[in-house]
Amino acid sequence: MRCFRALALAAVVLAATLVAPPPALAVTTHVYPATRDTYANASSPNTNYNSQRQLAVAGSPDRISYLTFAVTGLTEPVLHAVLRMQTLDTSNAGSSDGGHVFLVGSSWSETALTYANRPAPTGPSLAAIERVKPDTVHDINVTDAIRGDGVVSFGIFSTNTDGAYYHSRENNKAGPALLVYTGVPGTDDTVLLAAGDIADCRSDRDEQTARVLDAEVGVIAAIGDTAYEKGAPEEYAACYAPSWGRHKARTRPAAGNHEYLTPNAAGYFGYFGAAAGPPDKGWYSYDLAGGQWHVVVLNGNCAQVGGCHAGSPQEQWLRADLANSPARCTVAYWHQPLFASGGRGNAAYRPLFQALYDAGVELLLNAHNHQYERFAPQKPTGAADPDRGVRQFIVGTGGRSLQPDFPTVAPNSEVRNGSVHGVLRLTLFPGEYRWRFVPVAGQTFNEVGTGLCH
Repeated sequence: MRCFRALALAAVVLAATLVAPPPALAVTTHVYPATRDTYANASSPNTNYNSQRQLAVAGSPDRISYLTFAVTGLTEPVLHAVLRMQTLDTSNAGSSDGGHVFLVGSSWSETALTYANRPAPTGPSLAAIERVKPDTVHDINVTDAIRGDGVVSFGIFSTNTDGAYYHSRENNKAGPALLVYTGVPGTDDTVLLAAGDIADCRSDRDEQTARVLDAEVGVIAAIGDTAYEKGAPEEYAACYAPSWGRHKARTRPAAGNHEYLTPNAAGYFGYFGAAAGPPDKGWYSYDLAGGQWHVVVLNGNCAQVGGCHAGSPQEQWLRADLANSPARCTVAYWHQPLFASGGRGNAAYRPLFQALYDAGVELLLNAHNHQYERFAPQKPTGAADPDRGVRQFIVGTGGRSLQPDFPTVAPNSEVRNGSVHGVLRLTLFPGEYRWRFVPVAGQTFNEVGTGLCH
């Protein structure tokens, strides 16, 4: 463990360095149209529906859709796979439950399948399609079903009487497809490792979270309050550099409030250099996943950078940056949260959140509260919005002391933990993301999930 004496001896000013962008990822996309598809209807148990231009999924009476794909030509590891379905453009094609996807046996015949002889699922549900809208493409994560070349069959089941209707392969332009993405797993460009509230010379907890980073590939989002107590040059040298600092070359930081306890956050900008953005601003952006994902880093210290209100320099820059990005998927981060169950949520960030929401941004990462919290997608007002909302995470678990209490549970808060240090790992795929909280050695907190881009 480091001590105060090391801090007192390390009065150095570190020169600025330029951090190169993370390497581009070479991903190969394989597209396989369905070779067979049909559905079965419990109300007509002996009828075959092979010739229909639609696939029906519903309950009471059961309507179950079946699809087969022939996967060939895979020479690299599978990174990700999605079943792509498009709903019909009729008003009744949408549903609050698009169905659950299961693997089924592949011995069925498209021209002979009926409800009476339908194949049964061969394992647990692979994915829930959840809400679907008419005339909309839906990508369903079926990565766990693809192991390499071979024939794979899916069944889509639902107990919801509000049926969902998809195009069948008889519609050549909108029929079902299986998309398989291959490449080198764990490439830096597809993983973002995030936490804030990090280095303190009075403990070794930041060294514990740094050991998590030692075992993980990816770009590191250090979400503020990186060196306590005031982000001074000597604190970066004695506290941050020996732990998270060994990963400095792949770190993209955001400024916290403690950094500005040193005038103009000079220690922070001096340590991270160009990687922290212009010293008079502290906001910047970059791309990941071969350009499939855009990342925006903002400065939540509003008073020091001209405000965070609508029309402020930062808010105007943010809107322009988002408008100019061709990426479908976007994640943003800054230190202090708008929404929080542990207190300290700040309405000053609503205009920034509004800009994210208006641009269809998927994810927002914050810290400041020394806790972990995940929210459902929501509007800037705090109202739930599963279709277009921004999903917010608080990851103030990087090493500083934890705050176990959550005085009031905020609306849309889904998961909370104030007793475990660790790092949030986001794996970024084309059109989708996965999250996993990786706790430090000796601690346990299982928090995983997936989401689709807007």
